Amino acid sequence: MRATVYVGVGSNMGDRLENLRAAVGDLARSPDVRVVRSSSVYETAPVGGPEQGDFLNAVVEISTELEPHALLEALQRIESELGRVRAERFGPRTIDLDLLLYGDEEIDDPHLTVPHPRMRERAFVVVPLLELGAGDALPHGGRLEPVTDASQTVRRFAPPLVPEAS
Repeated sequence: MRATVYVGVGSNMGDRLENLRAAVGDLARSPDVRVVRSSSVYETAPVGGPEQGDFLNAVVEISTELEPHALLEALQRIESELGRVRAERFGPRTIDLDLLLYGDEEIDDPHLTVPHPRMRERAFVVVPLLELGAGDALPHGGRLEPVTDASQTVRRFAPPLVPEAS
């Protein structure tokens, strides 16, 4: 059964925009995954962690037959192939792929929590999800609301990573 899934993509090392494009390209080439569309790319200050450069962030909508844990493994494989090193929690990274929403599923186990546990607090996730019209995509009819924390600035940086289908 196919599921509509939202994946957060972020980078604050190297050619940040190219890192996002490479990750989305790798995701599109993954078996049983179809990239449907993406939000615009936003530049955001890091939230938590050590002092580091600003991130570029976007959200990608995919359609997949992969089960949630298999999709998580695919996302982690892409991160590894693109040079992600998990040296420091909330530290700088070449690429970060977060499984935000997987259909209407709620998962809470040691390896995966869906919906992503901190997404409602992070403007860099909420703004792109709202852009995609996914504000009401939470399980059990839950809704996303704009983040009101004024310290979280989100600036549009580039157009969507995936061209609109014509």
